[in-house]
Amino acid sequence: MPRSPSRPPSQPRRRLLQGALGVAAMSTFGGPLAFRTLAAEHGLESRTRAGLAFGTTVALTVAGPDAGTLDGALSDGFAAMRAVEAAGSLLRADSALSRLNRAGRLDAPPEHLLTMLRFALDLAERTEGAFDPTVQPLWPVWAEASARGARPDPATLRAAVACIGWRRVSVATDRILLEPGTALTLNAVIQGYAADRAMAALRARGIADAFVDTGEFGAAGTHPDGTPWRLGIADPRDPGTLAATLAPFTGFAATSGDYNMSFSPDHADHHIFDPATGYSPGGLSSVTVTAETGLVADGLSTACMVLGAERGQRLVAGWPGCSARFVGKT
Repeated sequence: MPRSPSRPPSQPRRRLLQGALGVAAMSTFGGPLAFRTLAAEHGLESRTRAGLAFGTTVALTVAGPDAGTLDGALSDGFAAMRAVEAAGSLLRADSALSRLNRAGRLDAPPEHLLTMLRFALDLAERTEGAFDPTVQPLWPVWAEASARGARPDPATLRAAVACIGWRRVSVATDRILLEPGTALTLNAVIQGYAADRAMAALRARGIADAFVDTGEFGAAGTHPDGTPWRLGIADPRDPGTLAATLAPFTGFAATSGDYNMSFSPDHADHHIFDPATGYSPGGLSSVTVTAETGLVADGLSTACMVLGAERGQRLVAGWPGCSARFVGKT
Protein backbone atom coordinates (compact mmCIF):
# COMPACT_ATOMS: atom_id res chain seq x y z
CA MET A 1 0.00 0.00 0.00
CA PRO A 2 1.46 3.42 -0.87
CA ARG A 3 2.41 5.50 2.15
CA SER A 4 1.32 9.02 2.90
CA PRO A 5 3.88 11.69 2.08
CA SER A 6 6.19 12.13 5.04
CA ARG A 7 6.69 15.87 4.68
CA PRO A 8 4.25 18.50 5.91
CA PRO A 9 3.08 21.31 3.63
CA SER A 10 5.79 23.64 2.41
CA GLN A 11 5.59 26.49 4.91
CA PRO A 12 8.26 28.69 6.50
CA ARG A 13 8.85 26.75 9.69
CA ARG A 14 9.68 29.85 11.74
CA ARG A 15 6.29 31.33 10.91
CA LEU A 16 4.63 28.08 11.91
CA LEU A 17 6.52 27.77 15.15
CA GLN A 18 6.26 31.33 16.24
CA GLY A 19 2.56 30.89 15.76
CA ALA A 20 2.55 27.57 17.53
CA LEU A 21 4.92 28.73 20.24
CA GLY A 22 3.96 32.32 20.71
CA VAL A 23 7.15 33.02 22.66
CA ALA A 24 9.43 36.03 22.22
CA ALA A 25 12.80 35.38 23.78
CA MET A 26 15.56 37.58 22.44
CA SER A 27 13.61 40.73 23.28
CA THR A 28 14.04 39.89 26.96
CA PHE A 29 17.67 40.95 26.86
CA GLY A 30 17.79 43.35 23.93
CA GLY A 31 19.68 41.22 21.44
CA PRO A 32 23.27 40.00 21.11
CA LEU A 33 24.94 43.43 21.29
CA ALA A 34 23.25 44.37 24.55
CA PHE A 35 23.99 40.90 25.90
CA ARG A 36 27.68 41.24 25.02
CA THR A 37 27.89 44.67 26.63
CA LEU A 38 26.32 43.46 29.86
CA ALA A 39 28.60 40.45 29.94
CA ALA A 40 31.70 42.64 29.51
CA GLU A 41 30.56 44.90 32.36
CA HIS A 42 30.63 41.84 34.60
CA GLY A 43 33.98 40.55 33.38
CA LEU A 44 32.49 37.86 31.14
CA GLU A 45 32.79 36.94 27.51
CA SER A 46 29.59 36.22 25.59
CA ARG A 47 28.61 34.66 22.31
CA THR A 48 25.36 34.35 20.35
CA ARG A 49 25.22 32.11 17.32
CA ALA A 50 22.19 31.79 15.04
CA GLY A 51 21.52 29.40 12.22
CA LEU A 52 18.87 27.32 10.50
CA ALA A 53 17.52 24.05 11.84
CA PHE A 54 14.12 22.35 11.65
CA GLY A 55 13.26 24.79 8.88
CA THR A 56 13.47 27.76 11.23
CA THR A 57 15.95 30.17 12.78
CA VAL A 58 17.57 28.85 15.94
CA ALA A 59 19.99 30.56 18.31
CA LEU A 60 22.26 29.73 21.23
CA THR A 61 23.50 32.40 23.64
CA VAL A 62 26.19 31.76 26.25
CA ALA A 63 28.33 33.67 28.71
CA GLY A 64 31.46 32.73 30.64
CA PRO A 65 35.05 33.72 31.39
CA ASP A 66 36.74 32.09 28.39
CA ALA A 67 35.92 32.95 24.77
CA GLY A 68 37.43 29.77 23.38
CA THR A 69 35.28 27.62 25.62
CA LEU A 70 32.20 29.53 24.53
CA ASP A 71 32.98 29.06 20.84
CA GLY A 72 33.54 25.35 21.33
CA ALA A 73 30.31 25.05 23.29
CA LEU A 74 28.31 26.75 20.54
CA SER A 75 29.77 24.40 17.93
CA ASP A 76 28.84 21.42 20.08
CA GLY A 77 25.34 22.81 20.65
CA PHE A 78 24.71 23.17 16.94
CA ALA A 79 26.14 19.72 16.26
CA ALA A 80 23.68 18.32 18.81
CA MET A 81 20.77 19.99 17.00
CA ARG A 82 21.95 18.64 13.64
CA ALA A 83 22.03 15.13 15.06
CA VAL A 84 18.42 15.48 16.23
CA GLU A 85 17.45 16.80 12.79
CA ALA A 86 19.10 13.84 11.09
CA ALA A 87 17.14 11.49 13.30
CA GLY A 88 13.64 12.92 13.25
CA SER A 89 13.05 15.92 10.95
CA LEU A 90 10.39 15.45 8.28
CA LEU A 91 11.89 18.42 6.44
CA ARG A 92 14.88 16.23 5.57
CA ALA A 93 14.21 13.47 3.09
CA ASP A 94 17.30 11.64 4.34
CA SER A 95 16.37 11.69 8.03
CA ALA A 96 15.86 8.38 9.78
CA LEU A 97 12.19 9.22 10.34
CA SER A 98 11.59 10.07 6.68
CA ARG A 99 13.19 6.82 5.65
CA LEU A 100 11.04 4.93 8.17
CA ASN A 101 7.86 6.51 6.81
CA ARG A 102 8.79 5.61 3.24
CA ALA A 103 9.72 2.00 3.94
CA GLY A 104 7.56 1.17 6.95
CA ARG A 105 10.63 -0.31 8.61
CA LEU A 106 13.92 0.98 9.95
CA ASP A 107 16.74 -1.22 11.16
CA ALA A 108 19.33 0.06 13.63
CA PRO A 109 17.43 3.27 14.40
CA PRO A 110 19.49 6.11 15.90
CA GLU A 111 19.22 6.66 19.64
CA HIS A 112 17.71 10.12 19.23
CA LEU A 113 14.84 8.70 17.17
CA LEU A 114 14.25 5.95 19.72
CA THR A 115 14.18 8.44 22.59
CA MET A 116 11.69 10.76 20.90
CA LEU A 117 9.47 7.98 19.62
CA ARG A 118 9.35 6.09 22.91
CA PHE A 119 8.39 9.27 24.72
CA ALA A 120 5.72 10.05 22.12
CA LEU A 121 4.23 6.57 22.35
CA ASP A 122 4.27 6.69 26.15
CA LEU A 123 2.48 10.04 26.06
CA ALA A 124 -0.04 8.57 23.62
CA GLU A 125 -0.78 5.78 26.08
CA ARG A 126 -1.06 8.19 29.03
CA THR A 127 -3.49 10.40 27.12
CA GLU A 128 -5.46 7.47 25.70
CA GLY A 129 -4.52 8.56 22.21
CA ALA A 130 -5.29 12.28 22.49
CA PHE A 131 -1.61 12.77 21.68
CA ASP A 132 -0.57 10.47 18.85
CA PRO A 133 2.56 10.61 16.66
CA THR A 134 0.79 8.68 13.88
CA VAL A 135 -1.38 11.67 12.81
CA GLN A 136 0.96 12.31 9.87
CA PRO A 137 -1.54 10.94 7.27
CA LEU A 138 -3.78 13.93 8.06
CA TRP A 139 -1.21 16.45 6.79
CA PRO A 140 -1.54 15.79 3.05
CA VAL A 141 -5.34 15.62 3.36
CA TRP A 142 -5.58 19.03 5.01
CA ALA A 143 -2.86 20.55 2.82
CA GLU A 144 -4.65 19.53 -0.38
CA ALA A 145 -8.01 20.75 0.86
CA SER A 146 -6.55 24.00 2.13
CA ALA A 147 -4.96 24.64 -1.27
CA ARG A 148 -8.50 24.49 -2.71
CA GLY A 149 -9.86 26.77 -0.02
CA ALA A 150 -11.96 23.97 1.42
CA ARG A 151 -12.13 21.46 4.25
CA PRO A 152 -11.32 17.82 3.51
CA ASP A 153 -13.99 15.59 2.09
CA PRO A 154 -15.42 13.59 5.05
CA ALA A 155 -14.76 10.24 3.39
CA THR A 156 -11.14 11.18 2.66
CA LEU A 157 -10.70 12.35 6.23
CA ARG A 158 -12.19 9.13 7.62
CA ALA A 159 -9.75 7.11 5.50
CA ALA A 160 -6.83 9.08 6.94
CA VAL A 161 -8.12 8.68 10.51
CA ALA A 162 -8.31 4.93 9.93
CA CYS A 163 -4.51 4.94 9.48
CA ILE A 164 -3.96 6.62 12.87
CA GLY A 165 -3.18 4.68 16.02
CA TRP A 166 -0.11 4.62 18.21
CA ARG A 167 -0.46 0.86 18.67
CA ARG A 168 0.30 0.50 14.95
CA VAL A 169 3.99 1.19 15.76
CA SER A 170 6.38 -1.47 17.02
CA VAL A 171 9.62 -0.24 18.60
CA ALA A 172 12.66 -2.27 19.56
CA THR A 173 16.26 -1.23 20.06
CA ASP A 174 17.26 -2.73 16.72
CA ARG A 175 14.14 -2.11 14.64
CA ILE A 176 11.04 0.06 14.22
CA LEU A 177 8.07 -1.28 12.27
CA LEU A 178 4.94 0.50 11.04
CA GLU A 179 1.72 -1.16 9.99
CA PRO A 180 0.72 -0.50 6.36
CA GLY A 181 -0.63 3.01 5.85
CA THR A 182 0.93 4.32 9.06
CA ALA A 183 3.21 7.36 9.03
CA LEU A 184 4.83 9.20 11.91
CA THR A 185 5.48 12.81 12.80
CA LEU A 186 7.61 13.96 15.73
CA ASN A 187 7.01 17.66 15.08
CA ALA A 188 5.29 17.91 18.47
CA VAL A 189 8.44 16.90 20.35
CA ILE A 190 11.51 17.35 18.16
CA GLN A 191 12.34 20.98 18.90
CA GLY A 192 11.87 20.53 22.62
CA TYR A 193 14.17 17.52 22.50
CA ALA A 194 16.67 19.51 20.44
CA ALA A 195 16.67 22.16 23.17
CA ASP A 196 17.51 19.43 25.68
CA ARG A 197 20.39 18.12 23.60
CA ALA A 198 21.77 21.59 22.85
CA MET A 199 21.66 22.55 26.53
CA ALA A 200 23.34 19.26 27.47
CA ALA A 201 26.14 20.00 25.00
CA LEU A 202 26.66 23.46 26.53
CA ARG A 203 26.73 22.04 30.05
CA ALA A 204 29.27 19.43 29.00
CA ARG A 205 31.57 22.33 28.13
CA GLY A 206 31.06 23.82 31.57
CA ILE A 207 28.69 26.58 30.48
CA ALA A 208 26.57 27.70 33.44
CA ASP A 209 24.71 30.66 31.90
CA ALA A 210 22.91 29.94 28.63
CA PHE A 211 19.77 30.62 26.65
CA VAL A 212 18.64 28.14 23.98
CA ASP A 213 16.14 28.86 21.21
CA THR A 214 15.35 25.90 18.98
CA GLY A 215 11.80 27.08 18.37
CA GLU A 216 11.30 25.88 21.96
CA PHE A 217 13.23 27.55 24.74
CA GLY A 218 15.59 26.64 27.54
CA ALA A 219 17.54 28.69 30.07
CA ALA A 220 20.22 27.91 32.62
CA GLY A 221 21.94 30.11 35.19
CA THR A 222 21.32 33.83 35.01
CA HIS A 223 21.47 36.79 32.67
CA PRO A 224 24.92 38.47 32.60
CA ASP A 225 23.60 41.33 34.73
CA GLY A 226 22.92 38.84 37.52
CA THR A 227 19.15 38.90 37.16
CA PRO A 228 17.05 35.85 36.27
CA TRP A 229 16.22 35.07 32.67
CA ARG A 230 12.79 36.23 31.51
CA LEU A 231 10.62 34.76 28.76
CA GLY A 232 7.75 36.60 27.10
CA ILE A 233 4.67 34.73 25.90
CA ALA A 234 2.80 36.28 23.00
CA ASP A 235 -0.92 36.92 22.90
CA PRO A 236 -2.36 34.23 20.60
CA ARG A 237 -4.70 36.76 18.97
CA ASP A 238 -2.04 39.47 18.68
CA PRO A 239 1.32 37.66 18.46
CA GLY A 240 3.17 40.98 18.26
CA THR A 241 2.32 41.74 21.88
CA LEU A 242 3.08 39.89 25.09
CA ALA A 243 0.27 38.33 27.07
CA ALA A 244 2.50 37.20 29.95
CA THR A 245 6.10 36.95 31.08
CA LEU A 246 7.74 34.01 32.78
CA ALA A 247 10.12 35.46 35.36
CA PRO A 248 12.31 33.96 36.57
CA PHE A 249 12.67 31.50 33.71
CA THR A 250 14.87 28.44 34.02
CA GLY A 251 14.36 25.00 32.59
CA PHE A 252 12.33 24.66 29.42
CA ALA A 253 9.13 26.07 27.92
CA ALA A 254 6.97 25.28 24.91
CA THR A 255 3.75 26.72 23.53
CA SER A 256 1.27 25.12 21.17
CA GLY A 257 -1.40 27.26 19.56
CA ASP A 258 -3.99 27.57 16.83
CA TYR A 259 -2.48 30.55 15.01
CA ASN A 260 -0.06 31.23 12.16
CA MET A 261 -0.49 27.68 10.84
CA SER A 262 -4.24 27.79 10.42
CA PHE A 263 -6.31 26.29 7.63
CA SER A 264 -9.19 28.71 8.29
CA PRO A 265 -9.34 32.46 9.05
CA ASP A 266 -11.11 31.87 12.37
CA HIS A 267 -8.38 29.42 13.51
CA ALA A 268 -10.95 26.66 13.92
CA ASP A 269 -8.88 24.44 11.60
CA HIS A 270 -5.16 24.42 12.30
CA HIS A 271 -2.05 22.25 12.43
CA ILE A 272 -2.90 20.46 15.68
CA PHE A 273 -5.23 17.52 15.08
CA ASP A 274 -7.49 15.46 17.30
CA PRO A 275 -6.45 11.93 16.32
CA ALA A 276 -9.97 10.62 16.97
CA THR A 277 -11.69 12.92 14.49
CA GLY A 278 -9.07 14.31 12.13
CA TYR A 279 -10.26 17.83 12.91
CA SER A 280 -8.62 20.40 15.17
CA PRO A 281 -9.64 20.61 18.84
CA GLY A 282 -11.86 23.60 19.48
CA GLY A 283 -11.51 24.59 23.11
CA LEU A 284 -8.15 26.35 23.38
CA SER A 285 -6.19 29.00 21.55
CA SER A 286 -2.83 28.21 23.14
CA VAL A 287 -1.12 26.26 25.89
CA THR A 288 2.27 27.06 27.38
CA VAL A 289 4.00 24.38 29.44
CA THR A 290 7.15 24.76 31.50
CA ALA A 291 9.03 21.61 32.46
CA GLU A 292 12.36 20.21 33.52
CA THR A 293 13.01 19.05 29.94
CA GLY A 294 12.12 20.46 26.56
CA LEU A 295 10.88 17.06 25.42
CA VAL A 296 8.24 17.00 28.14
CA ALA A 297 7.26 20.66 27.70
CA ASP A 298 6.88 20.25 23.94
CA GLY A 299 4.85 17.06 24.08
CA LEU A 300 2.57 18.15 26.90
CA SER A 301 1.73 21.48 25.27
CA THR A 302 0.40 19.67 22.20
CA ALA A 303 -1.39 17.02 24.24
CA CYS A 304 -3.11 19.72 26.30
CA MET A 305 -4.41 21.45 23.17
CA VAL A 306 -6.29 18.25 22.32
CA LEU A 307 -7.34 17.37 25.87
CA GLY A 308 -8.64 20.82 26.77
CA ALA A 309 -7.99 22.81 29.92
CA GLU A 310 -9.51 20.52 32.55
CA ARG A 311 -8.04 17.23 31.35
CA GLY A 312 -4.84 18.97 30.31
CA GLN A 313 -4.31 20.37 33.78
CA ARG A 314 -4.69 16.90 35.25
CA LEU A 315 -2.11 15.59 32.78
CA VAL A 316 0.40 18.34 33.62
CA ALA A 317 -0.14 17.84 37.36
CA GLY A 318 1.09 14.27 36.95
CA TRP A 319 4.52 15.38 35.74
CA PRO A 320 6.98 16.62 38.39
CA GLY A 321 8.19 20.19 37.91
CA CYS A 322 5.59 21.10 35.26
CA SER A 323 3.13 23.96 35.05
CA ALA A 324 0.77 25.13 32.31
CA ARG A 325 -0.96 28.29 31.13
CA PHE A 326 -4.15 27.84 29.10
CA VAL A 327 -5.72 30.45 26.83
CA GLY A 328 -9.24 29.76 25.61
CA LYS A 329 -10.65 30.58 22.20
CA THR A 330 -12.49 33.61 23.59
